[in-house]
Amino acid sequence: MNRDIFIRNLTGDRIELSPKGRNANELSVEEFESCYENFFDMIFEVAATDISGLTGYGEFDENNQAPYATLKEFIRETFNENQEGYWHNWTQMFGTTFLKKDYFDKIYAKAMQYADFCEGQRFLANNNTFFCNMIVGADGKTYCADWGRAGIMDFLMDFAILDLNKPYLLVPEKLYAYAKKKNIEIKNFKERFLCMAYFKGIATLMWHASIDDLESCESITRSINELEERMNKLAD
Repeated sequence: MNRDIFIRNLTGDRIELSPKGRNANELSVEEFESCYENFFDMIFEVAATDISGLTGYGEFDENNQAPYATLKEFIRETFNENQEGYWHNWTQMFGTTFLKKDYFDKIYAKAMQYADFCEGQRFLANNNTFFCNMIVGADGKTYCADWGRAGIMDFLMDFAILDLNKPYLLVPEKLYAYAKKKNIEIKNFKERFLCMAYFKGIATLMWHASIDDLESCESITRSINELEERMNKLAD
């Protein structure tokens, strides 16, 4: 089944798959400050999708199935060097690109350290919420325009991607306050956010290293390195 049709059937009329409006990447810091709750509302609406008929974790495969039994398996197999396609033997990049083995291993170990906190956290996630992939409609609502990497995982992945993309917007700090205001309980918030952020962080770092995008690699590394200190400043 076509991915868009699958997502439409899964979500009903709650998600617009062909949104019209302004690309979210064009928003200024001030504009995001005035409308960030719309981004958060959208992610929580996606996460509220009934996935009781689906099993597993991970990005949907060609059969629209989440292929992994656990979150840890999803993380581990994402970085399997024996996979087919673009990432076959990807570890060869350690000697030829910005990506360094000791740094990758350190952040991978942190993602796996926190992964236990994400087990059982199964939600529909867009998994590609970079600002360039989102649309802000004339009514102020926010929409995801690309569902090609959607899957089943902790919904905090979608927030972690927002922050990885533009850490100066202080997404986890805003989310912490938003959840308190809305009386939304996010158990083990710090650990789960860090797991998703470290996981997606090194996956994104791999991609930009593979195309020799040094500027993006440096930005991603800074974001990863600063995140835990930021999270520690949030009240328990």
